[in-house]
Amino acid sequence: MGNSSSRGRSNPRQGHGSKVAPSSPAGEQTMFKWSIDGFSSLLDKGAGWTYSRVFEALGQNWCLKLNPKDKKSGDDKEYVSLRLELANSSVRPDTVVNASFKLLIYDQSFGNHSEHEVSHSFQTASTSSGISCMISLRKLKKQSPKFLLSNCCVFGVEFLKVTTSKANTTSETLFVQKASIFNEAKTYTWDIDDFFAMKNPGYSPEFEVGGYKWNIIMYPSRDGNHLSLYLKLKKTNDLPKDTANLVELTLYIKDQETGKHRKGTGRCQFSKNSRTWGWTKLISLEDFKDSANGFLVKTKCCVVAEVAIVGSSKME
Repeated sequence: MGNSSSRGRSNPRQGHGSKVAPSSPAGEQTMFKWSIDGFSSLLDKGAGWTYSRVFEALGQNWCLKLNPKDKKSGDDKEYVSLRLELANSSVRPDTVVNASFKLLIYDQSFGNHSEHEVSHSFQTASTSSGISCMISLRKLKKQSPKFLLSNCCVFGVEFLKVTTSKANTTSETLFVQKASIFNEAKTYTWDIDDFFAMKNPGYSPEFEVGGYKWNIIMYPSRDGNHLSLYLKLKKTNDLPKDTANLVELTLYIKDQETGKHRKGTGRCQFSKNSRTWGWTKLISLEDFKDSANGFLVKTKCCVVAEVAIVGSSKME
């Protein structure tokens, strides 16, 4: 919920529906007030967003949206939630609108409005302010302050500053190949005779998949309680700067007794600046060293990598 502050005793209920506050001295619209008559009827419709009409302010098109029965995470109370949204058609896709504004819920008798000041960068891909001016439904219904008067509530937004800038956007196109004999997974098995004599981190001998050299890396995680397992691309000389390879990857520690291996599986992109992927906490060291689990038999363990290059991507 926003902080309350005195805003005078003007009556915002003159007329019905949506209306725009008087223009600023400079002639630019900076405020919008939204009166909702029959507020109890809106409550009867339950949770969900209701939108104001689109209005213009400081050169952009906006709308307010209201959820009369919003919820907070881990809270069973109902809240009235107000947000600002930039109209999709208002800006070019490569433009960011940076706005500072106040969201308001008006006290219609004493001027002790509930307000919340927000700064947000709006883009067509992310149009909502994301941050709400919230007030509990129970407080809104109280007699003082009079947020609800004669079954009418008044909401609004006051713009403090709006600027535009060019979006600094990087895009990626991912090309996924059809399954074929040319991108079938290759399996590499790393037999470790003495786990306790292995360096930290331990590197497997290199192996080749898809024309690239790889290693498996194994070491205790940073918390000292788990075993980490990664696949590392050794060299990227043949990989152009703005491209990456999509790799379908499975790493697992073999259960040498029952075949219940501990696995990590994913599709990861390897590039010049991202040459290592894997799992920091693949298995706890306690489970790994427990001889009953079959992962470590005396001093021996076995790690397997299944690797297939299944696509590529290009940055633009």
